[in-house]
Amino acid sequence: MIMFSKPFRIDTTLIEDTIKTDRICGDGKYTNKCHQWMEEKFAAKKILLTTSCTHALEMAALLLDFKEGDEVIMPSFTFSSTANAFALFSAKIVFVDIRPDTMNINEELIEAAITPRTKAIVPVHYAGVACEMDIVSEIAKKHDLAVVEDAAQGVMSRYKGKALGTLGDLGCFSFHETKNYTMGEGGAIVINNERYMERSEILREKGTNRSLFLRGVVDKYTWVDIGSSYLPSDINAAYLYTQLIQADEINTNRLNSWNAYNERLSDLQQRGFIELPVIPPECTHNAHMYYIKVKNLTERTKLLSYFKKKSICAVFHYVPLHSSPAGKKYSRFFGQDNFTTKESNRLIRLPMYYGLSVTDIEYVCDSITNFFDKA
Repeated sequence: MIMFSKPFRIDTTLIEDTIKTDRICGDGKYTNKCHQWMEEKFAAKKILLTTSCTHALEMAALLLDFKEGDEVIMPSFTFSSTANAFALFSAKIVFVDIRPDTMNINEELIEAAITPRTKAIVPVHYAGVACEMDIVSEIAKKHDLAVVEDAAQGVMSRYKGKALGTLGDLGCFSFHETKNYTMGEGGAIVINNERYMERSEILREKGTNRSLFLRGVVDKYTWVDIGSSYLPSDINAAYLYTQLIQADEINTNRLNSWNAYNERLSDLQQRGFIELPVIPPECTHNAHMYYIKVKNLTERTKLLSYFKKKSICAVFHYVPLHSSPAGKKYSRFFGQDNFTTKESNRLIRLPMYYGLSVTDIEYVCDSITNFFDKA
């Protein structure tokens, strides 16, 4: 069986070190090391680990002070957390269509969806490939809107040389088990706008100014704002830090697998059977996933069934949120759904993880070729 995803297997030395320190709660030794590593690597002003990317997005909604009736623009082709984090605070979700090439939000459709109630734009960097952030940022600046990057899949990816997550007012990373770098469950919020820096610490620390106290800025700490416990255990941080210090090696290994798929499947694209991922020249991706697109939903169903017979774990991805029960309740779709549903019905994600063997990649590719040759 070729698995769809496998978490990176770590040396447990740092976890054992954390346990020996008798400080395994949040913001310990390895949490701080993760913060410092990411801030330096990504040239970020401030990064804070969270218990999930979902919680990072919720923190973003809190920092932007969303109120009932406020609107936020995003693509429907994304995970529920992107929308749920804002709907949780009574925001109205406004979906716009995606680009069929990158599966990212169509930047040309954003401005027409803006109303007097719009408060933020949330671009989602699908598969670690950047949205057209220059245009997104220009629109946001023109209309005085915040930009929150959902960079859950974008750790180590760049847009015109700049790290994803650092291009908006706020950015959100995921370190879930299925991501390139993992802490089991976890995430991070990137604070690029200085106006949110102090309050981000307060929200993350149950609404207290404990972080200021620990730095000696205040002589005691107390409850000063709303908030929650968004801090992951230092054990989780140690698990993550073990990978961060090997991040370039992990990235290279995944890119090699991505390139092997791309080269091996190019003939099927030339023959018109499938479409391969598109990477715009201004984007440097992180090989978070490799996907193909087939003709339609019927063909995808047949190919996925064929994969099961061949012991290959491949999956489809998001069901567009606007078609879901919650989506119908908390959102509206602006304009026409020309590509969101159509393209999502065609997409299949292939096995991708650190250490995926060339032999397994060739087996997957040969299986796809055999499927179409026999069709």
